[in-house]
Amino acid sequence: MQTGRKVVLGLGNTLNRDEGLGVQALNRLDAQLGAQSDFELLDGGVLGLNLLMIVEECSHLLLLDAVNVDKAPGTIVELEKEEIPLYAGVKLSQHQITFQEVLGLANIRGYLPEHLHLIGTQPQDISIGLELSECIEKAMPQVVARAVAVLQRWK
Repeated sequence: MQTGRKVVLGLGNTLNRDEGLGVQALNRLDAQLGAQSDFELLDGGVLGLNLLMIVEECSHLLLLDAVNVDKAPGTIVELEKEEIPLYAGVKLSQHQITFQEVLGLANIRGYLPEHLHLIGTQPQDISIGLELSECIEKAMPQVVARAVAVLQRWK
């Protein structure tokens, strides 16, 4: 099912402050790269299982997201394909599908992208609001710079 798509996927809920990091980072990356990029930049928001087909079509997939790794808020996290956990966590509802589970399903089906990389930060505040917390805002230029470095490596 892989078609060789090269995608940067911004994840998260922009209505919950730092949870929207992935989408906001995607927008800043788009402004920096312009139309010259060989990569599709997609706002995955909170689409969950609806992203499975996109994931399975990718040869290269860069994920931008807020990640809870029990580090200090604003800590930048980078994970390569083999470091990204592909399992189902504890859910409050059977209707919730995490993006980890989307990756797990793609893996089970044999369509996990060959090149997979995650860049994110430990959030500080995921309360309702549109703006990023100060520590996440400070980390954002480095998140975008690291994304550019990954894309350069994948050219």
